[in-house]
Amino acid sequence: MEIAKPCHIQEITLQPEATDQVGGPVIIAVAGTLEAERFSVPMHRHGRGQLMGSMRGLLTVAVASENWVVPASHAIWVPPDHLHTVDSHGAFHGWSVFVEESACSALPTRACTFRTSPLLRESVLRAATWDTDTLDAAQQHIACVVLDEIHSTPVEALGLPLPAEPRLMRIARAFISEPSNGRDLDAWATWGAVSSRTLSRRFVQETGFTFTAWRQRVRLLRALEMLAAGEQVTTVAMDLGYSTASAFIGLFHKTFGITPAAYRRSL
Repeated sequence: MEIAKPCHIQEITLQPEATDQVGGPVIIAVAGTLEAERFSVPMHRHGRGQLMGSMRGLLTVAVASENWVVPASHAIWVPPDHLHTVDSHGAFHGWSVFVEESACSALPTRACTFRTSPLLRESVLRAATWDTDTLDAAQQHIACVVLDEIHSTPVEALGLPLPAEPRLMRIARAFISEPSNGRDLDAWATWGAVSSRTLSRRFVQETGFTFTAWRQRVRLLRALEMLAAGEQVTTVAMDLGYSTASAFIGLFHKTFGITPAAYRRSL
């Protein structure tokens, strides 16, 4: 199969035909805008590793047993052959880089997120303008910069781990679908037909979070999606079950280092 040439596009395509092709350029980059307020790519995998990010908008990516929320300040790395889904929220202007499998050996072996440096963003946008299957020396240098940035940038966790135990998974998915639900741990345990002690102990073992901290994380990550979709701060706070808007604002600022309103303006 002929390698599909990467190009700068107006309607973004996150998965060019060359993603499963062996050989070809060490990186294939695409960038562009999406006119619709949301797009969704169903569960899939490809032979190249994939790095995704945006200049505007927000992505949610599900990989194995974790869900990741990726604001415009960050990017997510998905190694080769990892099943994943992709959704955007709000107006979207983004980019994606596909890394040839043999070049992924020195890169993370698990999905992860990290803050996007200006150097990485500009290198990717330059690579998205290439119209060639063979990289010259200058292009090879830029490709190496992209790989070095993926390799060396510290990971910042924006993921939401899910428990594996079936009863706990049922509880987790129910709360994700209704993050404003005010049941306490005991009530959730009764609902899920599991003891409170087991729910508390196993949740920490399987996710690394207490049940209370995990629920707080669900709400904050959902808040990022809602703000990206244009919802007002007070609406987000009330819809997610916070007692007051100020309580939501304080927790959001403590977690992300920015107020919800400032985050919304940055999109």
